[in-house]
Amino acid sequence: MPNYRLLNNINYPSDLKKLNLEELKELAVELRTELIDAVSETGGHLGAGLGVVELTIALHYIFDTPKDKLVWDVGHQSYPHKILTGRKKEIRTIRQGNGLSGFTKRSESEYDTFGAAHSSTSISSSLGIAVAKSLSNTQNNVVAVIGDGAMSAGMAYEAMNNAGTTKAKLIVILNDNDMSIARPVGAMSSYLARLLSGKIYFGFRKVIKLVTSFFSKQFSAKAHKAEDFLKSMVTGGTLFSELGFYYIGPIDGHNLEVLLPVLKNVKNSKHNGPILIHAVTQKGKGYEPAEKAGDKYHGVSKFDVITGKQKKSPSKTPSYTKVFADTLIQHAEKDIKIVGITAAMPSGTGMDMFGKKFPERMFDVGIAEQHAITFAAGLATEGYKPYAAIYSTFLQRAYDQVVHDVAIQSLPVRFAIDRAGLVGADGPTHAGSFDITYLSTLPNFIVMAASEEAELVRMINTSTTINDKPCAFRYPRGNGTGVSLPNIVETISIGKGKIVREGKNVAILSLGARLQECLKASESLSQKGISVTVADMRFAKPIDQDLILELCSKHEALITIEEGSIGGFGSHVMQFLSTRGILDKGIKLRSMVLPDIFIDQDTPENMYKKAELDSISIEEKILEALKSNIVLSKTKSVS
Repeated sequence: MPNYRLLNNINYPSDLKKLNLEELKELAVELRTELIDAVSETGGHLGAGLGVVELTIALHYIFDTPKDKLVWDVGHQSYPHKILTGRKKEIRTIRQGNGLSGFTKRSESEYDTFGAAHSSTSISSSLGIAVAKSLSNTQNNVVAVIGDGAMSAGMAYEAMNNAGTTKAKLIVILNDNDMSIARPVGAMSSYLARLLSGKIYFGFRKVIKLVTSFFSKQFSAKAHKAEDFLKSMVTGGTLFSELGFYYIGPIDGHNLEVLLPVLKNVKNSKHNGPILIHAVTQKGKGYEPAEKAGDKYHGVSKFDVITGKQKKSPSKTPSYTKVFADTLIQHAEKDIKIVGITAAMPSGTGMDMFGKKFPERMFDVGIAEQHAITFAAGLATEGYKPYAAIYSTFLQRAYDQVVHDVAIQSLPVRFAIDRAGLVGADGPTHAGSFDITYLSTLPNFIVMAASEEAELVRMINTSTTINDKPCAFRYPRGNGTGVSLPNIVETISIGKGKIVREGKNVAILSLGARLQECLKASESLSQKGISVTVADMRFAKPIDQDLILELCSKHEALITIEEGSIGGFGSHVMQFLSTRGILDKGIKLRSMVLPDIFIDQDTPENMYKKAELDSISIEEKILEALKSNIVLSKTKSVS
């Protein structure tokens, strides 16, 4: 860590309170420098953290954290918060194995009040905390910082609607870092924000309410108009006021001379009910390459601090995301009914490429996965072919819509599920662990899993022909294996797998991108005299019953392998064999799935080792199964 005049002596928020205003400004420069320097070495989320440096300092300076509760939404804004709350020395381990999480995490620090990696949860959780404190007759403050697009999700408004009906003291800070809400911030609006947050105006507001309660509705309406006039001068508070929040702002979220008095006034106010402070910030603030970048350096790999150039590992193979986008674009060129949908992740899903080609046929609905799915369902009713490209972990947020609005009505929505399986540095909150299970359990669904990029192309091709029910195809993060790609007319028969290696003793039924590890294990076993069949099953639903029965009849043991939780492909195979009575005939079945734990961030390779889904673990599972068969046969001979 570089030698900083102030930051080197700041270990906890209590140390901030020893500084004066000018020193806090200097600390902000040092904190921003340290954040840039640290993330340049580790990679991670940068732009959002740069935008909240002054806000983070101000919050910890004014409030008594961790007694006062501070909730960040989404958690990737929290890097400066981590540096100031006892984790300064560990900041260069962020998103690494055995290091700091890239998000807030309760088990990591008492200053992390609520874990947040998916967005738009802060107001709901903070309201719960505030109500709990009210019920317990404790007086600590509860502050939610919501931003970086999180206000585009319906959950935030559901929470605000509920909060507005309570008397619990809840402070919400809207970190508006994309200028989507606020008008330009000037000296007058900052002055009025300080005025409206002060004791005089809070008191005046109460007096007005008391007076108007004794007079006619006409006078009351005029009095409210006077108050509304003041608010209108400060801009945009009507929506929040109607939801029951006392609105303050917008204010300059980078100006400590404004932030500190406003936060102090709000902290000391006796106002009963929720308060919203609208702070305008600049994502990527203070680092020119981030400020100029279209995504404001939202998520970066390691980079050169001087030039801002990211150090991405060269790859000769395309990413699965790009293969998806390129293939869908080729189909859309021939079929005007194909449309693309994403939930605030256009670049992450490849929908930005689709949108450049077909701007009128790509819809980014914001952080609103529930809406995205029902919107897609509506499109499907009119004969369109919607492709909802959503990360596995984010699709979980729309499960009710997947069930009721898509599956029950058997609407042909196509789900392109990116980031399937374990994803590395983002850890358990972003892992695609459950989609095989939560989709395969639904009637009227076709669920595919690509073993490599050529299979992904075939699955996309196949999805364009499915017009009577929903389907999904999942694929991992990262780059493909380097196989040549088929053309866009090559499809797969629904529910049919394929054998990629012939053997005699054991059959591996592989679903998804563990296929290469299965082939490694089979090669190692062949050198030990064990002959292994490897099948790429392709479909979690419907399963290839004929192929499974054939493999059962020719092998001593079957091993199912998938990068998903229990209840998925392996469970469906076991259910099928059980109903057919096959398990009573001596065949040994083993199911390899993700373990019943949340696996912390690391490299994907290390995470799969921990999950025991690497080639060595597969080989050991097969040896164990065969040994079990030997023991069983000996027992039968003795009896």
